[in-house]
Amino acid sequence: MRPRPLRPRLLRPFLLLAVGLATLGATGTPPSGPAPTPASAADVTPLGAVIPAPASVTPGGAPYTLTRATAVRVDSADREVRDIGRYLAGLLRPSTGYPLPVVDDDAARGGILLRIDRGATALGDEGYELRSARAGVTLTARAPAGLFRGVQTLRQQLPAAVEKRTAQPGPWKIAGGTVTDVPRYAYRGAMLDVSRHFFTVEQVKRYIDQLALYKINKLHLHLSDDQGWRIAVDSWPRLTTHGGSTQVGGGPGGFYTKDDYREIVRYAASRHQEVVPEIDMPGHTNAALSSYAELNCDGVAPPLYTGTDVGFSSLCVRKEITYDFVDDVIRELAALTPGRYLHIGGDEAHSTSHADYVAFMDRVQPVVAKYGKTVIGWHQLTAARPAEGALAQYWGLDRTSPAEKEQVAAAARAGTGLILSPADRVYLDMKYDKDTPLGLSWAGYVDVRRSYDWNPGAYLAHVPEAAIRGVEAPLWTETLSTGAHLDRMAFPRLPGVAELGWSPASTHDWEAYRLRLAAQGPRFEALGIDFHRSAQVPWE
Repeated sequence: MRPRPLRPRLLRPFLLLAVGLATLGATGTPPSGPAPTPASAADVTPLGAVIPAPASVTPGGAPYTLTRATAVRVDSADREVRDIGRYLAGLLRPSTGYPLPVVDDDAARGGILLRIDRGATALGDEGYELRSARAGVTLTARAPAGLFRGVQTLRQQLPAAVEKRTAQPGPWKIAGGTVTDVPRYAYRGAMLDVSRHFFTVEQVKRYIDQLALYKINKLHLHLSDDQGWRIAVDSWPRLTTHGGSTQVGGGPGGFYTKDDYREIVRYAASRHQEVVPEIDMPGHTNAALSSYAELNCDGVAPPLYTGTDVGFSSLCVRKEITYDFVDDVIRELAALTPGRYLHIGGDEAHSTSHADYVAFMDRVQPVVAKYGKTVIGWHQLTAARPAEGALAQYWGLDRTSPAEKEQVAAAARAGTGLILSPADRVYLDMKYDKDTPLGLSWAGYVDVRRSYDWNPGAYLAHVPEAAIRGVEAPLWTETLSTGAHLDRMAFPRLPGVAELGWSPASTHDWEAYRLRLAAQGPRFEALGIDFHRSAQVPWE
């Protein structure tokens, strides 16, 4: 993860987008159908002027206007679709003041129709089609996750004031035309480090909601590190009562009970996100070593640690009790986690010899498989023998040595999938510039353009594009201890990383993106997100 040691303004930026989208679809090809009606441009977000950029946009026709008579129509036989309908209505009711009943499809006409078409195979599991016209809006997907992603597009087509929790004047218009959209990558993640500083269940839920708006589908929770162990393990209770009792700077720390963790998993699933838990090992383990002396090679428990140095801790690779410990932890965590993946860390194991590191990974990866999960590890896993199907998460820099990059590339060519999290591009805890009061700068300064302006498919030389499974934006918390800190460092960079994961490479253009991002500023404000107002973006 890391070696430690008078803003410009544009008048209504989305009006400029309206001109472009009226001429070209989001894919750069001429749209079919009638041209959009320019008279309503002041009230209507141009179709497709959202984040992430859709794969295909065909604007045309009159907008749909929400009114007091609008209903959300669903297939009552499908519980997941009805739940998405309730979610959508719950988003829209406070600001519009409209009742927005969720009704059976056959009970009404017009309004907003959410429908599943199992035959729409081209949409995959997360794609959707949104059709908007004067008579109503129809959102179609092959699977419920696609409907949920489409709801986020519909939401962003409405004015930013729709995010407020009190009645607003409107009008509430959705531009006419058709959006057809599928994700570029299946894995689109964000990591929250709850080990350096602990964050409550409610704070994690708030982050989940923010991720949902931008179609992120993986929440990676960094649950253990030198400074704190954050998940209850019944068979090793001192991990939390002792190892979870502190955090960076010596604060009181905290941990999730199993019921707390189940609630995070449940809430993430309601937003169609999969939780990826991480237990970092064999390094980054001081909280565990302090909790149980027998995990140390000398049998002596070190004191709890509240600093930020890394690389000094290691499980005792040659003790059999280490693997009893690992088996118990993975077994209990896997039983709590319905998702496919379990992250075993593996980075910065500077106190573990290479031979011991390889031996450790050879023993631990089969344990993950035994309990029905797929291994993810930081890219140092490629220095060992990645298990079949394992994913390696690359956190290196543009300046990382060619030899280390080639090691990762060779593993990718041999079948190991890659998640890209280059630290000098998408680590959300990196300072924006020298004046940023929060964050770190060991990877350099990462402003909004740098975090957006790169292509995951071509980032690592000699890696087949098919090996890239997706992107993930980690948010480490050595210097972040409040929800406001998370907001300031994640926004406005997080939406850009989400776009890298979702949108076709052909849509990626910094100059167009910065205008769409500028139009998100009022939405951030309506959501109560105190974001960094980068001078690279012409905020309204």
